[in-house]
Amino acid sequence: MRKLLSCLFAILLTAATAHSQSDILPPVVRNITGEVRPVCIESSDASVHNLLSRAFTLHGAYSLTSAEKADFVFRVTPVDANSVNLEILSGVPAQSLFKSAVRGKNQSDAALRAADLAVTKTSGLKGIFAGRIAFVGQRGGATELYEGGLLFGEMRQLTSDNARCVRPSFSPDGGRLLYTSYYRNGFPDIYSIDLGSGKRDVFLSFNGVNTGATFSPDGSRVAMILSGTGNAELYTISSSGKDMVRLTKNKSIESDPSWSPDGKKLVLVSDSPGKPQLFVINANGGNMERLPTQISNFCTEPSWSHADPNLIAFTIAQGGSFEVAVYNMATGESRTVSQGAGDAVEPVWTRDGRHLIYTERTPNRRRLVLLDTKTGHKGYLHAAEWGDSSQADYVYP
Repeated sequence: MRKLLSCLFAILLTAATAHSQSDILPPVVRNITGEVRPVCIESSDASVHNLLSRAFTLHGAYSLTSAEKADFVFRVTPVDANSVNLEILSGVPAQSLFKSAVRGKNQSDAALRAADLAVTKTSGLKGIFAGRIAFVGQRGGATELYEGGLLFGEMRQLTSDNARCVRPSFSPDGGRLLYTSYYRNGFPDIYSIDLGSGKRDVFLSFNGVNTGATFSPDGSRVAMILSGTGNAELYTISSSGKDMVRLTKNKSIESDPSWSPDGKKLVLVSDSPGKPQLFVINANGGNMERLPTQISNFCTEPSWSHADPNLIAFTIAQGGSFEVAVYNMATGESRTVSQGAGDAVEPVWTRDGRHLIYTERTPNRRRLVLLDTKTGHKGYLHAAEWGDSSQADYVYP
């Protein structure tokens, strides 16, 4: 039997070296039951080992085990301050299936990018670990804007205004952030921060509410909600702040725009049915079309997946609390995906079309949660001692 396995793994090794880096590795000889794949993390550096162990524990499609019981061993070896070597092994005795050098802006970033490559090679999913998040944080009573790694590495505070701020949104390249703040004049204006230089400018400041700013997938336009006419309506404008177009004109209240992956449509919330529901509108205007989610009489905070154009995540009122649901436009079905204590609100997709980041809200705490919508696995992105966090946005630069 051992000789047969060795031959089979030799075949796998030959096939793996013939594939391009973006291809999925051939399936291992030993199949597993269910969607969770046992893997082992190996590294000569303790900090890299701990970082990647935490990452794969959070993922939901993987579980950590010993090398003997693992379908794959991910061996990550630091090379210098900016790079690591990734090797994927499998079998007993272990056979090398894939090797690659991986660079990042520092060693931790390189290790997370190596982990993302390992995810892609063994599952076909895009990796998410080297992504970045922006969110509203509260530490010591002050509510400010923060930005850093998905796993709360290299976290930095962007504002020190001691003023309410809401709804940060990344540009597609991760170089710029839009958000709404009351800091300058006590009214909700939209601000822009260059994340490279730290320079902050007023992006829009009209009478009334200026909020919900979100970049189109190509970064050329921004959708937002303005109430300067006396009613909250949907607008778009160029990312340089010119060429404004009004998309809605009605007596209802619109909020929470989110772009389709191709940038041709927007999903948003409108209370035109009497209570908030989801609608889709063309990005150049026209009639709004209600999405038949059929799951709650209160639907808000939509996030359109850019990995799977059929999926929209949103917040619903259900059973006296708030939960996160996903609507599939291909099947017309909605399902609740969150679980646990308190409310689940403010969902946003990561880049793989499988994971969501949302805010878990209890009477005494707000924390960011990473949710695997396939397995239901959830994990906190930071310790409770860090403080409160909410309203995350995600980008993979």
